[in-house]
Order: sequence, then C-alpha cells, then structure tokens
Amino acid sequence: MEKKGMSLLEKSKSGILRVVFSRIGLVICLLLLQIFWIFSLFKWFSQEFSNYALFVVIFDIIMVLYLVNSNIDPSAKMTWLLLITLAPLLGSCLLLYTQRDIGHRALHKRILDLIKQSKENLKEDKKALEQLAIENPSLGGLAYYLRNCNERFPVYCNSKVKYFPSGETKFNEMLIELKKAQHFIFVEYFIIAEGEMWGKILEILAQKAAEGVEVRVMYDGMCEFTTLTNDYPKRLEKLGINCKMFSPIRPFVSTYYNYRDHRKILVIDGEVAFTGGVNLADEYINRIERFGHWKDTAVMVRGEAVKTFTQLFLQMWNITESNAEFLKYMQIQPQKLQNSSGYIIPYADVPLEEDKVSENVYMDILNGAKKYVHIMTPYLILDGKMEHALIFAAKRGVDVELILPGIPDKKIPYALAKTHFKNLISAGVKIYLYTPGFIHAKSFVSDNTTAIVGTVNLDYRSLYHHFECALLMYMSDCVEQIERDFIDTRNSSEKVTLETLKQEKISIKLIGICAKTIAPLL
Repeated sequence: MEKKGMSLLEKSKSGILRVVFSRIGLVICLLLLQIFWIFSLFKWFSQEFSNYALFVVIFDIIMVLYLVNSNIDPSAKMTWLLLITLAPLLGSCLLLYTQRDIGHRALHKRILDLIKQSKENLKEDKKALEQLAIENPSLGGLAYYLRNCNERFPVYCNSKVKYFPSGETKFNEMLIELKKAQHFIFVEYFIIAEGEMWGKILEILAQKAAEGVEVRVMYDGMCEFTTLTNDYPKRLEKLGINCKMFSPIRPFVSTYYNYRDHRKILVIDGEVAFTGGVNLADEYINRIERFGHWKDTAVMVRGEAVKTFTQLFLQMWNITESNAEFLKYMQIQPQKLQNSSGYIIPYADVPLEEDKVSENVYMDILNGAKKYVHIMTPYLILDGKMEHALIFAAKRGVDVELILPGIPDKKIPYALAKTHFKNLISAGVKIYLYTPGFIHAKSFVSDNTTAIVGTVNLDYRSLYHHFECALLMYMSDCVEQIERDFIDTRNSSEKVTLETLKQEKISIKLIGICAKTIAPLL
C-alpha cells in the first residue's frame, strides 16, 4: 500500500535538511568558521594581529578588483562585497567555490551536448517569423532573439492554446487528456506530493502503463526531503512507470544543488502539452488549505508547438542517460489544426548559461509595451535591471500593475518583496495584494495582444538559479482571457499605497532590509 504522506516530524526534519544542504547552509557554516577563526586569532596570535590586519586589507583589495572586473550581476556583486568584508578569507573561498563551477561542469557540458544533438529537431517556420516581424516589429525582434538562443526556440502559427485560471480547471483537463494517451506520457514537475491530485493522476498513469503506453515521470530532487520518500522511483517502477529524480541532493559535494528543475511540463503523445505554475499537490487545486485560497494559472497547447515541450522534457531526462533518444518522439506529426490563431513561442531557461532568457523576455515585454503590462507573481525579489525596467515602463506612461500574495508562504521573501514597494509605487507602478490567499501564478499580459504564462517567478531563483519554461503568446485567442482573469483577481485584491506602507510592522521592515543584503544567495 502507498504511504499517504509524511508525518509532521518527518516534514520538520526535511525542512532542516533543506536548509543544511542549501547554499544558505554553506554560507552559515563558513560564517561560523570565520567567527571561530577571528576569535582564535585574538586569543593565540594577538601579537601578530597588526600583520594579519594588513594582510586582510591587501586581500580585500584584490577580491574587490576581481569582483569589479567579473561578469557577475551587479546586485550579486554587492552581496559578495558585503560577505567578503565580513568574512574575508572564507567569503572569498565561497565566491571562488561557486564561480569556478566546481561540481557542475559535467552537468553543464552534458546539457550543452544534448542541446547540440537535438536543436535541429525543431524546424523553423520562416514565414511565421517574417510575418510576425511585419505585424509587430518589436515582438518580431524578440522572436529572432529566441530563435537565435543556444537552444533555438521557433515561433509557431499553427497551434492552439487553452488558458486555465485555476489549478482546479487545469487538473480536470489533465485527467481528460491523460485518459486519451495511446503512445507516451512525459511528466516533469518541480513538486509531486501524495494526495488526491497526484493519486488520481497516478491511477491513470498506472493504468496506461499496463496498457503498454510509455510513461516517464521526473521530479526535482528536493521532493526527497519535502514530499516523497527516497525510494519513490522504485515504487513507481513496480507500477510500470519509469521514474527519476532530477539532481538528488548531495550535501556540499557540488554547487549545482542550487540549480533546481522548476519546470512544470506534461506531454501526451506529442499532441498536447501543459505548462504553468501548477504543481502536482493538493494545495494547487485547493483540496487542502495552505496560505488561504491558492490562485494559480496554466495553459494547454495543441499542435506543432508541442514539439518544443517534448524536446525540453527529453533534454532533461537524458542528462543521466548514456544514449539520448530524441527522433523517435520528435518525428511524431501532430494533427493539423483548423482556425488556429496568433503566434506562440515555447521557451526555456538553463541556469548554467550566461544568457538569462526569461529575464530578457520579461524586460523586452516591459520595454515594448505601449498601454499596459499586468503581472501576477508570488515573489518579487528584483535585481537592478528588472526594477529599472518596471520603473521605466511606468514613467513612460505604461500602466504597470502587479498582483502579489496577500498571505505569503515564506516570511523572508515576503519581507524582501516589500523593500521594492516604495520605489516602484513612487514611480507609478501599482501593486496589489491578493487578500483571499496566496498567488502562485506567473503571468504577464500586455496591450491586449501579448501574454506569457509559465513557471518563471520575478525573483533571483527563477531568473538565475532554476531550470524554467514558459509560453509566449501574441494575438492568441486566450490573451483576452488572461487579461480578464487579471482584472477579476485584482478585484479581489487590496491596493498598496505609500500610506499603507507606513503602517507596515517594524519587524517586517527589518527582516527585509537585512535579507536584501544577501538576496542573490537566497
């Protein structure tokens, strides 16, 4: 019989393990060692302290010069400068440890190799690209950028998109589509948790596997410490399901444990694909209550564009496979669709690459907007570039609005988000808090023409540290639905003003101010 869940004690222990085995845990350990080292110097080498102080000054100057001339994000540079000032030797060791790619060079090389092997599988529709550039030169430029990325993300004009304004509506559609599967089902999710949602999905997956349908399930290795047991892949194998974890946690062995697979992808027979913010756990469909009402969004794609999602799944799956297999699944031709509207571009982010695709796409939407940009995001931890893009758009007269959670899931990111509020509101950005509960949606909609729904949050983790994916849409039928959903959600939200900010608790302000100094490491 399947285990129904983890006990409170197990969950408590798993939370501790996540901190210990995270980059934050490593930072804390090094800071403690630095403090111990300083006190040891005072006790045993007080007579040589002047020489030590001179050494520290020279060492700090060298590290500052190194940081200034590096290509690290400016906001991250400030964090490293602070850390090195507080803990010169060990802070520098941590910087070199993370920047020299210790432990993830093999992962980086493998992913680049898989991208190189498979990028030719996605055929470019030159006419669609050219026509998009004529209809909207600005978005056409963004399409050219995505097409020229290392991974190569083509534009499609022969696909359809269905928008889901909640986890419940996506879940219902998933069950319908899963039951139709005849050839293969690919499941890649950041979080899978035992409960009603996953239980019903797993029941169908097991039935399909018994019928001869190839079923693959992949989830992020963090689930091992949060929602699933470490033997879960073996348990699914007994049901005929091929299952694996992405990057199981290996404490302090490498730096890439911070690079998590945050994607949410379901592909069925190469005909249908799902993505969006909804993970496979009961809070996402409000079967259990966590942080009030859980508001999320997702999309379903039919047609040629499904090929991109199929390829994204296979690239991640084959990281640990000796023989990568793509053609068998990429040669499937989806049914031709009638009356498909607009253009869509599925795209993704690989954190090991210098080019930050998702951040560039978001900023391009902000810079190209003429009337409005409406955003839903659970987290708002911005670097200087993204904050400037939001402010600049508002100052150009664009109606920039953000909806964030009224009930947060994490106190520190919530406090960090509020450190940006004053600058944004002063520039004309409107911010709303979803009072019924938690916003987990990750969506942009602009000018009644353009929208993005995916897995990418407006924070450092999504933009710099996670594997992510999203769907960019232009003149698609569902853009209007996405905007309508934003308005409906805003009507259930409370506007933040400069006056309400003054009423914020001092404790929240202090947490935000302190946490902001190390935000890129969180």
